[in-house]
Amino acid sequence: MSIDLLIDHARVILENAILPDSAVEIADGRLARIRAAGRPEGLPDDRYVDAQGHCLAPGFIDMHIHGMHRHLVDDGPEHLAAIAGILPQYGVTGFLPTVCPLPPGKDAAMLARLAQASDAPGASVLGFHLEGPFLTFTGAISPEALGPADPKRVEALMAAAAPYPAVFSIAPDIPDIEPLIRIMSRAGAPVFMTHTQASVVQTQRAIAAGACHATHFYDVFPVPPVTEGGVRPCGAVEAILAAPGVSVDFILDGVHVDPVAVQMALQCKGPDRVCLITDAMVGAGLPPGHFTFGGQEVVFAAPGAPARLANCGNRSGGLAGSGLTLNLAVRNAVQLAGVSLPQAVRMASANPAQVLRLAHRKGRMLPGYDADLTLFDDAFQIRRTWVGGQTVYTREKEA
Repeated sequence: MSIDLLIDHARVILENAILPDSAVEIADGRLARIRAAGRPEGLPDDRYVDAQGHCLAPGFIDMHIHGMHRHLVDDGPEHLAAIAGILPQYGVTGFLPTVCPLPPGKDAAMLARLAQASDAPGASVLGFHLEGPFLTFTGAISPEALGPADPKRVEALMAAAAPYPAVFSIAPDIPDIEPLIRIMSRAGAPVFMTHTQASVVQTQRAIAAGACHATHFYDVFPVPPVTEGGVRPCGAVEAILAAPGVSVDFILDGVHVDPVAVQMALQCKGPDRVCLITDAMVGAGLPPGHFTFGGQEVVFAAPGAPARLANCGNRSGGLAGSGLTLNLAVRNAVQLAGVSLPQAVRMASANPAQVLRLAHRKGRMLPGYDADLTLFDDAFQIRRTWVGGQTVYTREKEA
């Protein structure tokens, strides 16, 4: 078998180990073989990459991202295309563009426009993440855009997203949400939980109906009201941690969640059901500044810092997404949460692929898997990224 590309002299990141000084052969857009380093005689330069000892990992998958570099998914197809082209700079090879809710009708029309224009060069669109409208707490989302459980609205949004899956985030405490979860699940896409103050019973019912994942876990999951003095109430967080088949993801930027929560989730869930996301906004990847998100002003105080609401009364200063990029989330998993590098990479690749039901072809360094790869250095700076074996990003050499 002839190879289309050889990536040589790499530290190959597996799920539980690191292979030193190895080579990865790519053919027909897929991983063909991992072997000891060495360039075959006669292999042309345009089919050879010397990784120079950097880390080669499965491409990262971001399941929750609104925008970056001044682009916002909600602003239209050209902005989605720009985001897809930018994401490989941060090691991302696949993502769920995350859409904020709009009034009924407008949301489906906008989603249809995005779905028809989502085959842009760069990171692959793996579906659309609809953060709403079936949420209890707004967070940074406009309250006017939320709505009650409505099966027809679900079906309209699913049709608009086609041929891509529609991944809904819902609150288990929305009245009559269980029938909607069943509709969403029957379509084959995962159903996320978030923005909720659900009770244990409400959360368990949502899980029984098909909800299988919690996004930006701990954030906008307020503790239920105290009903018995001296007794800490349990709610959605505890029900989710106790449910063995439910996975979770975190915005691991050092502000949105204490790293000990990530450590606890790994203890409860094991290595396969904890993921990393960015929940990134328009200012991610840029110097500090003021930006607009969902019609509201947000401010980023430092690179990688969270977005905070500005000029909106008593909500000013509240968290409104992040300025995180996924390569930095992987770094933070190692440096803040103390996990191993293979585990941190798994949380950004194999585990999201499993949530999205793509674990049979994405997220692992195995023969036959899609050659979606990223090469990064010890500072977690991305050097190269490939999608389907094709180069989609190469870092310019520093002067």
